[in-house]
Amino acid sequence: MLSGRSAEQPDQPQAPAPVDPAATTASDGGLLGGLGGLLDKLKDAGHGNVADSWVGTGQNQAINANDLGAALGPQVIREIAQRTGLDEQELLKQLSAALPGIVDKLTPNGQVPQQHQVASAFNS
Repeated sequence: MLSGRSAEQPDQPQAPAPVDPAATTASDGGLLGGLGGLLDKLKDAGHGNVADSWVGTGQNQAINANDLGAALGPQVIREIAQRTGLDEQELLKQLSAALPGIVDKLTPNGQVPQQHQVASAFNS
């Protein structure tokens, strides 16, 4: 009876414990599974041409804040907004402006680096 259930109630499946945001770091891929995870989210949402332009050696295509928000999903946006202290719209505005250049700089040869290579770029 420690669980607070009566003997007549069968055990119900329990929801998984939420992930502690402090437990996710840049070295383990964070919320999206690293750079590759971010690019996969964009591709899955129909923005593969945009993501490919950031990785490739040509001109970076823009992504608008609403499309980026839809690609990343409300849960990820909410989590990042909480971590940064920005409201969700401001966060999306800033991310949509910054991501093309960030991804471009992380992929200078048109290749997506391994996660440990991305983490070391931020630690140097």
